[in-house]
Amino acid sequence: MDTIPIPLLLDGATGTELIRRGMAAGVCTEQWVLDYPGVLVGLQREYVGIGAQVLMAPTFGANRILLEAHGIHGKVDEYNRRLVALSQEAAGGKALVAGDMAPTGQAIHPFGSVTFEELIDMYAEQAAALAEAGVDLFCLETFTTMHEARAALLAARSVSNKPVWVSFTCDDNGRGVLGTDVLAAMIVMQGMGASAFGLNCTSGPDCVCTQLRRLFPYARLPLIAKPSAGVIDRMDPEGVAAWVPALAQAGARIFGGCCGTSPAHLDAISKALGEVDFTQFTPPKQDPDVIPCASEKEARFITPDVDVGEVIPCSSNLLEDILEAEESSPQGALKIAVLEEDDVDIFSEEQYAIKDALCLSTDVPELLERALRIYQGRAFWDNTEDIEPEFLDEMRRKYGLVLL
Repeated sequence: MDTIPIPLLLDGATGTELIRRGMAAGVCTEQWVLDYPGVLVGLQREYVGIGAQVLMAPTFGANRILLEAHGIHGKVDEYNRRLVALSQEAAGGKALVAGDMAPTGQAIHPFGSVTFEELIDMYAEQAAALAEAGVDLFCLETFTTMHEARAALLAARSVSNKPVWVSFTCDDNGRGVLGTDVLAAMIVMQGMGASAFGLNCTSGPDCVCTQLRRLFPYARLPLIAKPSAGVIDRMDPEGVAAWVPALAQAGARIFGGCCGTSPAHLDAISKALGEVDFTQFTPPKQDPDVIPCASEKEARFITPDVDVGEVIPCSSNLLEDILEAEESSPQGALKIAVLEEDDVDIFSEEQYAIKDALCLSTDVPELLERALRIYQGRAFWDNTEDIEPEFLDEMRRKYGLVLL
């Protein structure tokens, strides 16, 4: 699926529809689906009949952490294989099947009990099971934090070359629960090689539309619109579908439905898409001298001649030095030197304080990769240190390093 047809229709909600069809709220959805497979297959066949071109396998919570929270141990491979097979049965060769992956809610060191590498390993376990089960692509849905999305994307890329889509959820201000701006998230995910990016499970189509308008000028990949219809005060199918033209104008090219959407909602969305002339939408002009970077929570834009100020060493005063540099320097970028092994550990502890665009400085390729791997943003390289171009290009492809 290297080339995405425009527009592309996804399926509608799974969880809320299963509840409407007999699943109790709060149970392990993956276990319930395996106990009552006909309900899931029947629902997804309805979506395919409407015209859905991609089904989300019901593997959203089928990772080690979330399964173990329900007392299910050692079943990641088995559950993902069986759940994907159900969606493949429902697709019947008429739709692609995406391996759905979810956030775990885990904070990483120094704020949580797991390390970033442990989180990557957890996601890699599920991604490998999904790849072995034969999914056509991966979809990382409902993410709110940069570290979990980056870990899941790195994990999927480590086990498969298949496309990886990333979808965040946010509040009306475009922020996740810990404050990550979805524009920053798109910049990072796009730089790391995601095949599509978008929004799902927000407060409604109006929020999705508002945020897509912010993303579209900087998007170099297809944008996903998968709005919620609401669970308590549910928007009717026509109300959701009425937003399709505006979503398309805001940049959406992949459409579906999240919580509260039913086959009726998806049918209305499909019919509305048939009325949209996508050729009338001209992509926004992108200034080549405006280069998107991002910290963990903030989008930042630099120019090729950006001033990085004084180089900041990774000392015991790194946190204070970062805060002082960002408060006193108007350039909007800072440069941190990572020269020794211990520097990476110090950088890892304090990099969360960075809000401005970050330039990394080192002449040791291994240290550059370690710093890029742990940095929860998109850094840039100003070519003042001597590292082989081939290695820098690899860092660009893997971690989104911006090469000036």
